[in-house]
Formats: sequence, C-alpha cells, structure tokens
Amino acid sequence: MPGVSQATLERFVLRARRAAGLKGTVNVLITSDAAVRSLNQQFRGKATATDVLSFPCLLSRFAGDIAISADIAARNAHALGHSTAEEVKILMLHGILHLAGFDHERDNGEMARKELTLRRALKLPVGLIEREVSVARPSKSLSPGRQRTRTRGSR
Repeated sequence: MPGVSQATLERFVLRARRAAGLKGTVNVLITSDAAVRSLNQQFRGKATATDVLSFPCLLSRFAGDIAISADIAARNAHALGHSTAEEVKILMLHGILHLAGFDHERDNGEMARKELTLRRALKLPVGLIEREVSVARPSKSLSPGRQRTRTRGSR
C-alpha cells in the first residue's frame, strides 16, 4: 500500500499490543475486499466485505491473526480526511483489542473506552467504535457521505 511501510506497521503492532496488554505474536494481513469478504463468509457466515477481522489463537506464544481490507481502509481514510497509514493503524488497534478479548457488541462500552484511551495514547484519529456511535447519532460533523455500512469480525 502506498504510504504504508512494513517496518512502520510492525513497530505500531508492537506498541499497540503492549498498550492493550496483549501477549504473543500478532500476524496482520492487509489484502483486498474480495479476500476479506471470502474470510468473512468462511468464518462468520457473512457474505460481505468488512474493514477488519480478528482471529484469536489459544496458543500461548501466538495471539492471533488480523485481516484488513486495504480497499476499505483507503476509502475510509479518504472520506475521513486522514492518511491510509493512519486508517490501517486504527484497524490494527481495533483488531488487537478483539484479540485481547474485548467485544464491543457485548461489553457495555468497555472496548469503546479502551479503544479511545489507546487511540489517544497512540495519537490516532477517531476510532471505529466512535464512528459507529456518530453514525447512529448523526452530528453536524458527519456528512451523509461519511457514513458507511460494514460488519466486523471479532472472534
């Protein structure tokens, strides 16, 4: 991906993993909408592309895998006015939190609070959960063109 170096992303994964308290190695796949759609269908039974999927592992030295759609990351970065590299980092942080056991669909805001704290510490723009809340409760800062529909894998 233009503007996204492997070394930068590796350093970010290490920082985000430590900040989230996640032990073990994390593999990150940055791929196409079609590949993520296929993974989403295979593992979650949902035939749609999504921005990030997380696949935790029970082995002690390995935390899990994260798959990110480069296509969705680039579109969201453009729509939200930040770089693709920042968007990929936001998606990586979100996936790492899922690998650490957080589940925003069932945790009464615990993951949202953790993501907000870590996003600020890691100097990242608005996170995924915050975007969903903004879309659910539109504000003056979000134009209809910035709203999006997506599903996200968590386990």
